[in-house]
Amino acid sequence: EVQLQASGGGLVQAGGSLKLSCATSGFTFDDVAIGWFRQAPGKEREGVSCINNSNNSTSYARFVKGRFTIFSDNAKNTVHLQMNSLKPEDTAVYYCAIDEDRCGSPLWPVLPWDSWGQGTQVTVSS
Repeated sequence: EVQLQASGGGLVQAGGSLKLSCATSGFTFDDVAIGWFRQAPGKEREGVSCINNSNNSTSYARFVKGRFTIFSDNAKNTVHLQMNSLKPEDTAVYYCAIDEDRCGSPLWPVLPWDSWGQGTQVTVSS
């Protein structure tokens, strides 16, 4: 059974940092792409970043480039999202998802992903 467990959210002041984690099980970690998405109240879900574990290629949404870093801990089957220089507009519920190779497509933020974890709340105060 595929399981994704997101954690690490919280309340932080603008300019601060958080590290999200997505612990996974039930599939071959090295063979999949893992993405982070977010949804703010009243807004549509949007893609934040993704990583292709087969070749370590990554992709970032324009609005987080240079501030967020995605990386995998293959020994723990966990993907992290290091978020620095947080802004109030980063406030949202953050979700992780997996699929075989979605991260290789430039359309990854809008393509359907196979499995989703529950979200973790990130709140950035001004």
